[in-house]
Amino acid sequence: MRYTVVIPVLDQLHYTQQCVQSLLEHGTPAEAILVIDNGSSDPTPAWLAAQRAIHSVRNAVNLGCGGAWTQGALLAESDWVVLLNNDVIVSADAMKALLDAGERHGLDVVSPALAEGALDYDFEAHAAAFVRAMAGTLRPGWFHGVCFAVRQKVFESIGFPDTDRRLGGREDVEYLVRCRRNGIPVGTVGDALLHHFGSITQKAIKLETGQKDLGDRDYFYARVGMNWWARKRFKAERSRLAREWVQAERAAHGYAMHMLREGGAWRDALYL
Repeated sequence: MRYTVVIPVLDQLHYTQQCVQSLLEHGTPAEAILVIDNGSSDPTPAWLAAQRAIHSVRNAVNLGCGGAWTQGALLAESDWVVLLNNDVIVSADAMKALLDAGERHGLDVVSPALAEGALDYDFEAHAAAFVRAMAGTLRPGWFHGVCFAVRQKVFESIGFPDTDRRLGGREDVEYLVRCRRNGIPVGTVGDALLHHFGSITQKAIKLETGQKDLGDRDYFYARVGMNWWARKRFKAERSRLAREWVQAERAAHGYAMHMLREGGAWRDALYL
């Protein structure tokens, strides 16, 4: 099998249903979907049990995002593993287009473009126009945690995403840093587009627990070996690259790879 889509979930059944339905309607076969249920207490377990065509695993406890990603990657028997948030919908043939573009660019980790925020627009029409304009566009050296596809050989080379719960949502950045330090070719492409509603599960956990941050930021930077100065340079690079990419993409195509929907209008995301 070419790819497996691994979707960690914790409650929020509506978003999981919407995500799975979008994948099925846009070219992903049911057998390529693997849902990792991190101990949901809502109707998610019952719904997953009723989906005979979709693979799922139920964990007794919440293993965190990194734990679920690694669990899914270990279970996947495919050339690519697509690690995907459950609070998304996808453009036509998104998974195929994403991997085709990644392979054309020689990438071993690849992310699609993102539209984030309110779904108060015609996503199908917007996505079709966006992909027509942005196909072939590349942001080299960067991917994001909403969706990133990883070749199996990357796991064999540098290991799986970090399962340390103290990272608290920074598992994707830790893996990005590890990939870049080991010379793994990574990038984000304009050949596929996702609408991301916005870290729904993390927001729900924060609301329930009263936590402002699910992880330890200082601990994260220590884990990746960044002192204060290295941290500042890393953040500055992110900001500089985002500004440069947005300017170039807008000039050439009229769109940016990462856009935010607010108040019925679009604005460019000047961060990564």
